[in-house]
Amino acid sequence: MADDVGQDKRKQHRARQSGVKAEKKKVKAKKDSNQKEPELTARQRNPKAFAINSAQRAERNFRRKEDLTAKKQHIPIVDQTPDEPPPVLIAIVGPPKVGKTTLIKDLIKSFTRTTVTDIRGPITIVTSKKRRITLLECNNDINSMIDVAKCADLVLLLCDASYGFEMEIFEFLNICQVHGMPKIMGVLTHLDMIKNPKQLRKRKKELKHRFWTEVYDGAKLFYLSGLLHGEYLRNEIKNLGRFISVMKFRPLQWRGAHSYLLVDRMEDITNTDAVRRDPKCDREVVLYGYVRGVPLKQEHMVHIAGLGDARIDELGVIPDPCPLPGTEKKRSLLEKERLLYAPMSGVGGIVYDKDAVYIELQGSHSHKEKTAESSEQEALVSKLIDKKTTIDEQIEQQEFRLFSDGAPIMSKDFKIEEQVNSDEDHEEDSDADDSGLDAASDDEEQPDEFAADDWRGEDSDNEEEDQEDEDEDVSSGDEEYQSLADVKKSAADSEESNEEDDEARILASNMSWKNNLAQKARDAFLQRHSESRNLMRIVYGVYNQGEVKEKQEEDNAEDSEEELGGLFRLASKKQTNLQQDKDIRDKDERCFFEYQSDATRDWLSDANKELIKNCFVTGKWKASEDAENLLKLDDMSDADSEVYGDFEDLETGEQHSGKPKVEADEEKATVDEDAAGPPAKRRMTRVEEENLTKAELMAKKLKLKAKFDAEYDNHGKGEDDGRITGDHSFYEDLKAEAQKQSELNKNEFAQLDNELRIQIEGYRAGLYVRLGFKSIPAEFVENFDASYPVLVGALNMTEENVGYVNCKVKKHRWYKKILKTGDPLIISMGWRRFQTVAIFAKVEDNLRHRYLKYTPNHVTCSMTFWGPITPQNTGFLALQTVRQDQEEMKRLGFRIAATGCVTELDKSSQIMKKLKLVGHPFKIYKNTAFIKDMFNSSLEVAKFEGAKIKTVSGIRGQIKKAHHTPEGSFRATFEDKILLSDIVFCRTWFNVEVPRFYAPITSLLLPPEKKSQWQGMKTLGQLKRERALQNEAQPDSMYTEIVRKPRIFRPLVIPKALQRALPYKDKPKLGPENSKEALERVAVINSPYEQKVAKMMKMIETNYEDKRRREQRETKQRLKKFRAQKRADEASKLKRQKELRKKVSRAISKMRGKNNK
Repeated sequence: MADDVGQDKRKQHRARQSGVKAEKKKVKAKKDSNQKEPELTARQRNPKAFAINSAQRAERNFRRKEDLTAKKQHIPIVDQTPDEPPPVLIAIVGPPKVGKTTLIKDLIKSFTRTTVTDIRGPITIVTSKKRRITLLECNNDINSMIDVAKCADLVLLLCDASYGFEMEIFEFLNICQVHGMPKIMGVLTHLDMIKNPKQLRKRKKELKHRFWTEVYDGAKLFYLSGLLHGEYLRNEIKNLGRFISVMKFRPLQWRGAHSYLLVDRMEDITNTDAVRRDPKCDREVVLYGYVRGVPLKQEHMVHIAGLGDARIDELGVIPDPCPLPGTEKKRSLLEKERLLYAPMSGVGGIVYDKDAVYIELQGSHSHKEKTAESSEQEALVSKLIDKKTTIDEQIEQQEFRLFSDGAPIMSKDFKIEEQVNSDEDHEEDSDADDSGLDAASDDEEQPDEFAADDWRGEDSDNEEEDQEDEDEDVSSGDEEYQSLADVKKSAADSEESNEEDDEARILASNMSWKNNLAQKARDAFLQRHSESRNLMRIVYGVYNQGEVKEKQEEDNAEDSEEELGGLFRLASKKQTNLQQDKDIRDKDERCFFEYQSDATRDWLSDANKELIKNCFVTGKWKASEDAENLLKLDDMSDADSEVYGDFEDLETGEQHSGKPKVEADEEKATVDEDAAGPPAKRRMTRVEEENLTKAELMAKKLKLKAKFDAEYDNHGKGEDDGRITGDHSFYEDLKAEAQKQSELNKNEFAQLDNELRIQIEGYRAGLYVRLGFKSIPAEFVENFDASYPVLVGALNMTEENVGYVNCKVKKHRWYKKILKTGDPLIISMGWRRFQTVAIFAKVEDNLRHRYLKYTPNHVTCSMTFWGPITPQNTGFLALQTVRQDQEEMKRLGFRIAATGCVTELDKSSQIMKKLKLVGHPFKIYKNTAFIKDMFNSSLEVAKFEGAKIKTVSGIRGQIKKAHHTPEGSFRATFEDKILLSDIVFCRTWFNVEVPRFYAPITSLLLPPEKKSQWQGMKTLGQLKRERALQNEAQPDSMYTEIVRKPRIFRPLVIPKALQRALPYKDKPKLGPENSKEALERVAVINSPYEQKVAKMMKMIETNYEDKRRREQRETKQRLKKFRAQKRADEASKLKRQKELRKKVSRAISKMRGKNNK
């Protein structure tokens, strides 16, 4: 929706007129025309032939169709694209040495047929009749990558195919996912490094699927096969340019609510004397760029990424340096319409600004062969630029010697007598001082501005021709007539002065026109309005800005023809034209009335009153706007809405009789019928519609509404083709509502004057504006580098404040380290990049934010920091460093530490940390105990009276009162008796303060070689490593071996009464007095006979074991031999069977041979 503006309308499908398919359609159409009802389709004529065979299959087909339809649907968004949109911002992103600069040069050459040698800063080019693009190269710096991701509409992601995707590409994709995903197209380069075709195809497929994993399935990936003479192939660049030209873009949430611009030009307009006195003084800087997003307003504060927040001191719109071509129909752009605007790259036009002049080298085609005339002009301009003094001062210092030994004559001591006389006579005339000529003095000598016989007569035309022949430098501003005073003046000037004197006067006062420009413009404006005789302007204050602009453009076009050397203009010509325009306006205003010479018109006469009667409120207007008619209609509407029946006026007591309801309805019906008129009535013209009364307009609206309701209620019921269709009315209504809202937005201010529209709406997207800032640090100007983007984003009113920001954050799974609470983090959120100190927490079930020391893995947690207030659901990312350090990048790998979004905004924070207070009992009385070592004073005990306490063994208790000795002890009660060895603890929570630290990243203030080395606050670990410091070991934090004394429990004594009541199995049995001694075995000593018997049995066992081992070995050998014999027998058996089969087969074949014979 928003992207249809930037492209041409697609061609309609043209049906095939010949071929097999067309012949079939013709036959089918002829067959259908022979039917009884040719207007019906085949489905309507024979519905049984299209009946459903299977309800399940029909349901599946219906569901599939609806699923496909639902996938194509998206939430309709109101189109906020202006009539003339800003250029599409295309960022070329990639690691070093992948061909970014080469691609930009080839795209510029493809679109504009121009070669740009140095690529610095944004480059805007016209690509088609309705689209411009801005190409921007992104550095290999994470600060630049973040700023580019926030403003780019389309990203060309370059990758070295021979190497693969590098870490910078994945980092940039993650940045885009957080700040709003723009359109991304991948471009593979260096494909010529892979020589094997099979390996090349495999490599393309691998990179394509990896790219789809990161972006989305089906994302476009271009292949640039190689370089030819240092450039990519022309057809490949042309195809890439075509895709860029027809690309559609979906509006992003953050950019749709904020205005921003990418700076493509920067100027320092600080007073040179102040810079000379103090080189480090704050500067006045002017930035230029196209407004994007929503309209920009001067009262809003802006944030310059890499510099900080700033207040706009001056904001104005200037002519578009790269405008779109005209609206005339043509297939392609002309050569002069292929514009290129790249001021930072040394390519662009000459721009006249109110405080500077920018030199052009023959437009965008500046690299052509230079002629002798152009070389001379460039030399003249360069000499003028090198001059440190004005031309007035140079002329005053000129010397002239008549003789070699004579005294020099200074220019400032010499004046012409006529000039001296004119200066004395006209010291108060500012116009004469500005022009430097004596044109004003000649004008004052004339008795009358216009003679009575000099009104578009033949004499004036003849005098014009004579004047043009006599003096070519002075021409009339109007083609039809010329004032007599100017004719006489020009004749006098031609007789009295010559060309040399005029040129000398012009050179002597060519710089005086700059003095008091604002005062002169204000005086001229007041004088012109005070002398005006336009009654419409006097009564209503009507002032048409469009007419003034048209006249100014005509004057500028005429004046440009008479420039001296392409740089200066004759001031007298401008003053003469202004005087003539004023005279013409006076005559235009007088020509509506009869000329009465010097007599004053009598406005009291009826004839003169009739001329201006209808110009006032009480005059006769058209019927729909006339005051009397409107009052009568209001009275009629009040009478129509009265209550039926009689009533009494309570103020006057007068009785009123109401009409019966039936009569009133009949009268209303007759009025409606009269207003509607006959059905065959012709359509009313626009004038007649404007003159309709209020009642007639209401009747017409009611008739149209009834017609619409009748069509809407019967919609879709008349044409039933028998197909099963889903209900998409809700989605269609949403789309229609969004479309209607976009049309209302565009038409709201479309009819207003441009200046008035800017005052109401602001500077809308697509305008080229000039932003002036004061108090900018000098380092921004001194260390300005065009290769680093300067992004200016507008801040809403709430975003200018600073407070506690609560976010939902998750550590990135590719980041190697876990994040620690209290360590400084660099956060990119909204337009800003800043460093802050974050506190992590976990939201519990009771909505308490519990303090966390480290971030959990693969789980989101809460994070609170002190920073700028940002709307909810705004995405952000966190880094620990932005330095481009190779060692640190190797150690970290992936630099994006965490991602998340804003969940809550508050002026305070509530993060609670758990605290365990530990105490020990020193007195115990049944369920009461006295605890010490938990508090330090009785005041602390008083604060915790009634708090819950607990022992390690799980016995719960409560704090009662403080005890006098020792200090800080208290009395507590428990649900059971505790022991002196128990440890008592109390669980408490205390609030953790979030540090108020907020430091914007000021990378643009650093020198060019250090812009990627910005270093903010360091972590405690970094400081200790740099200073080789170690923490002193704390005894409480040391891991020591826990020594516990063995606890001796009393023996279990069962009362005798309980023993008697127990069953037998549970009664304690009588056992040995000492069970350990009973279990000890007694040493046995054998007699000599028993020893001999034992020895004999051992020998028999040994002999038996040996015999068994021999038998086992013999059995194994026997089995081995048996298996070998068995295998041999089976082999011989198979051999015999094989021979037998051969003999049988041979015999069978012989028998078959005999039978065949």
